[in-house]
Amino acid sequence: MDKDLKKLIAAARGDIRADLVLKNARVVNVFTKEIEEGDVAISDGYIAGIGQYQGDKEIDLQGKIVCPGFIDGHIHIESSMISPVEFAKAVVPHGTTAVITDPHEIANVAGTDGISFMIDSSRDLPVDIFFMLPSCVPATPLDESGAILNADALAPFYKEERVLGLAELMNSFGTVNGDDDIIAKIRGAMDNGKTIDGHAPFLLGNKLNAYVAAGVKSDHECSTAEEAIEKLKRGQWIMIRQGTAARNLNALLPLFEDKYCDRCLLVTDDKHPGELISQGHIDHIVREAIKAGKDPLNAIKMASFNAATYFGLKDRGAVAPGYRADLIVVSDLKDLKVEKVFKSGVLTAEDGELRAEIKDADIDKARYDRVFHSFNLKEVTPEDLVIKETGTKKRLIKVVPGEILTDEVIVDSSSPEAEPDKDICKIAVIERHHDTGHIGLGFITGYGLQKGAIASSVAHDSHNLIVVGTNDEDMALAANAVRDNEGGLAVVCDGKVMSTLALPLGGLMCEKDAAYVEGILDEMKKQARELGVAEGIDPFMTLAFTALPVIPKLRIITKGVVDVNTQSYAPVLFD
Repeated sequence: MDKDLKKLIAAARGDIRADLVLKNARVVNVFTKEIEEGDVAISDGYIAGIGQYQGDKEIDLQGKIVCPGFIDGHIHIESSMISPVEFAKAVVPHGTTAVITDPHEIANVAGTDGISFMIDSSRDLPVDIFFMLPSCVPATPLDESGAILNADALAPFYKEERVLGLAELMNSFGTVNGDDDIIAKIRGAMDNGKTIDGHAPFLLGNKLNAYVAAGVKSDHECSTAEEAIEKLKRGQWIMIRQGTAARNLNALLPLFEDKYCDRCLLVTDDKHPGELISQGHIDHIVREAIKAGKDPLNAIKMASFNAATYFGLKDRGAVAPGYRADLIVVSDLKDLKVEKVFKSGVLTAEDGELRAEIKDADIDKARYDRVFHSFNLKEVTPEDLVIKETGTKKRLIKVVPGEILTDEVIVDSSSPEAEPDKDICKIAVIERHHDTGHIGLGFITGYGLQKGAIASSVAHDSHNLIVVGTNDEDMALAANAVRDNEGGLAVVCDGKVMSTLALPLGGLMCEKDAAYVEGILDEMKKQARELGVAEGIDPFMTLAFTALPVIPKLRIITKGVVDVNTQSYAPVLFD
């Protein structure tokens, strides 16, 4: 959007009427962290001034509070299981006016076609969707993804106006050790003047120094305040994450204090559609911080101005002259219920209802077909899932409620089968991009499943087909149910498919709205609970992260169980 500077200046002086004036407002000032009273004048989508103004259109706010629109600094839209269009419909009523997404989920499936698909399908929406380019496709050399993206593959995308930089460098091991491929990607971002995001849980000391020296400016994987503060001291920005699978807000509440808050922003990372509907988006994180006793003005600044500052979005994140009129209206700073949302001065949502019109995206058919038909996998049989290793000890992946971290547990057992009475299930990751026949097999504890099987083609980050179960027959049936839908989720018990959710866009998303997806997903979660999945464990999100070999401690991929710290395979039965 180009500013008509003469018109904006004239409106700011009060010489001409503004296009829109929000009368009798109380305005959150993110610069001085105070609330001031006045009218907010808007001209051609930008804020002309705060004071006493007249407009062609006026809305009397009667003392309600105007805040800058909220910005999610790190999300994977694909993890919401809905398309960018449907995602916009879900988050705009909650006051989100911009998000920065890393499309590495779809890139792991469809490569550069996947990135282009997300860019094309997110144009002209009532929320601005910016992009960070996937840095690790696949996440590590051990993993098998649908594509491999090097620096040359990423380079053309830096010409895109909405591409802001290089996304989370999950391969912190490779970064710290100067891996040539990683260094080439870092240089590509630097040469284009772009930002570089981080992803480095528990990385401290000299290794952290090396990571930051490489140019990595942020981290969203902190699970303790102590870790976050050390990273702040080394010059990183901290993204405080509160999503569906990873919820670090409570542990990081100390960062909302004045000493630290100016270098922190709020992110969701991954958020299921039901939580977007029932809880909200970034507004939910702000509310939770306020409920915990934190200063509302600090929280709002972190949700808006700080994110804009970090990403170099210089005309966003504040209610001030010259800034874009991306605004929200709330009655108070306790409940923070979003009543109105303005995008570039246009009312886009009111009282929880979308007011903006959204047109269907114009997407290249060949690219659409590449994303829509992503499964290349023969039928799975129970025999494919037999563990042939032997030994007297069994290595278990232990999942942790409310975290995406896992632990390692060793038990005395020689059984190659699941032992649900001991909270031990079998887990498999089946390569589904190139029909290699590779199947990684292992065991998981803490998940709680007592009977049946659950399968998903959402399996971070390579998004192969992951299935957990108590017997091989149900596991194979669940895997094939997902395969037949060309992606999605399935719940199976006693030889019967109880439910499925089809996600044909890359095996990750569908074109239905959030309410539709959540209706099915909610029923599937209830079924998963009936089959024994533990409280505190999200049946699908937790399962999806079990396949991500860059977050400690144990993960499972298409060739077996991986010790993340050593990036080596670990036997599941051994002496």
